[in-house]
Amino acid sequence: MSQNFLNLYNMWKRQLMVLFCFLFLKIAVAQIHPYYETINFDLNGDQLKFQLSDLIINTHQNQIPYTSNLTPDTWDVIKASDSYIQDTTKVSLIYGYDDEDNNYVSDLSRDKSLSCHGNNCEGLWNREHIYPRSLSNPEMITNSPGPGTDVHNLRSCDYTMNINRSNLIFCSSNGTSGMTANNCWYPGDEWIGDIARIIMYMYLRYSSQCSPLNVGNGSAEYSPNQDMLDLFLEWNALDPVSDFEKSRNEEIFNYQGNRNPFIDNPFLATLIWGGPDAENSWLGLSFKDTHFEKEFSLQFSLKNSLLEVTTSYSPISMLLYDLSGKLVFKMKGTILDLKGLTNGLYLLEIKKGNQSIHFKKIFVH
Repeated sequence: MSQNFLNLYNMWKRQLMVLFCFLFLKIAVAQIHPYYETINFDLNGDQLKFQLSDLIINTHQNQIPYTSNLTPDTWDVIKASDSYIQDTTKVSLIYGYDDEDNNYVSDLSRDKSLSCHGNNCEGLWNREHIYPRSLSNPEMITNSPGPGTDVHNLRSCDYTMNINRSNLIFCSSNGTSGMTANNCWYPGDEWIGDIARIIMYMYLRYSSQCSPLNVGNGSAEYSPNQDMLDLFLEWNALDPVSDFEKSRNEEIFNYQGNRNPFIDNPFLATLIWGGPDAENSWLGLSFKDTHFEKEFSLQFSLKNSLLEVTTSYSPISMLLYDLSGKLVFKMKGTILDLKGLTNGLYLLEIKKGNQSIHFKKIFVH
């Protein structure tokens, strides 16, 4: 980095304003699935929650039977939706963590043909209701298509692991899956985000029947209406969406007709309930707050490879995106180290809490 960077930056500052805004908007629009074309993303809180809830209810056009001689039933859908990415002849097992420890209970994957349709199922896999049937009110049933057969809530799981979880509520811990000292269930570090986003979906899809407060431990202080547990908001932020989740969401969408919005963009949970910032998959989607639409002071200075931001708003966090919309890195503070970045254009987002207060174009040369 040198004075050349500053000169180029100042030169591009005005000339690229319109171009970069165009690119930024193009990226943002391209990343939002057409499924959400009726949603007003200027909303947040309950207003956004209700719009998304109406959408996933109204588009849930195909109710899948739990077990049926006709196809598809939930077994068929799960074999497609839960395909193990590394080997599509297998299913991915929720709560699993090790295929090499000679303990089938902890397996991460299993052959699709080894599904359990009766008793004596050790070493086989069956269907786990992430939101337990018995904890919903009224209790979900599976003898007819409905909440109990919604495949967004069903995951392939080792038979014994499923028994071990039973209907235990979720709680905080760390490491691999299992019952905690508080007699509740920790899904494992790898699965906490998956669990949170399924619970959020179930709440929006069956709001009067599947309260998140019934299936987790802890407080609900982040959400203004105290209707979403802090635990799930924290898990949603801590564990980003995986490629497996994205693929699974697409498969279920093809069968059922509706999507899990929190897999498409975990930041929607932040917009609705607050809490820690989750990954924002759609560049430019942020809180609308009139306080931040007012004039504010921002100054930028460059020394060596360090870009320093001086602002009256403190503390702040900075997120840097490349032109594909990929988040390059995120940090808290006012000094951004540009060393090591590949030459090209970047977009710097400056946030205070959950609110975006400024976007800045960065040209690295």
